Amino acid sequence: MPKLLYQGHASFRLTADVSPQRAWPRVIYIDPFAGEGYDVPADLILVTHDHRDHNRIHLCAQNSGCRVITQTEALVGGQHNRLDVDGIVIEAAEAGNLMHNPQKCVGYLVTLDGVKLYFSGDTAKTKQMETFAALALDYAFFPGDGLFNMNLKEAADCARLVDAKHNGIIHLKPGALYDRKKAEKWDAPNKMALEPGREMEL
Repeated sequence: MPKLLYQGHASFRLTADVSPQRAWPRVIYIDPFAGEGYDVPADLILVTHDHRDHNRIHLCAQNSGCRVITQTEALVGGQHNRLDVDGIVIEAAEAGNLMHNPQKCVGYLVTLDGVKLYFSGDTAKTKQMETFAALALDYAFFPGDGLFNMNLKEAADCARLVDAKHNGIIHLKPGALYDRKKAEKWDAPNKMALEPGREMEL
């Protein structure tokens, strides 16, 4: 069963299952910046945009051949790309708001070991989110600081639109790993509790 470590802010470590085809787990970091847990060598690093609180690639230990995918590779000529990296399917998604140029930012849909996750990146509600309910996503994560991104209400509207089985609110307080009081106010369906430093089975 895959595991997900929430490191804080918008940073995650995703670990795939060991399989008969592969004797060691695949490790993915998403938007490395906050918290701990970067000592497990990465096979893949995903960066949603080039802001310092999302792109600290140097924090991650890396296996030989580790692939780094940033918005530059994920979004080319206005097209959001789909990539298959050793059986992990990565699909770039629309992202952006008044503080984040949609031509320089992406979210990611990640599918591994049968689990579908949406990491929205720094964004407001996008037109593409209207299509996500049909994907039957297992997990979705939305920013909700209300300063550089949408506020809690808009993030809850996005969660209802995307209709994932589990929804998490992140990127709540710049300069802090998390803001539990603010997270508890988030009025979204299928809300899951997050705790920086806690790894969960998916």
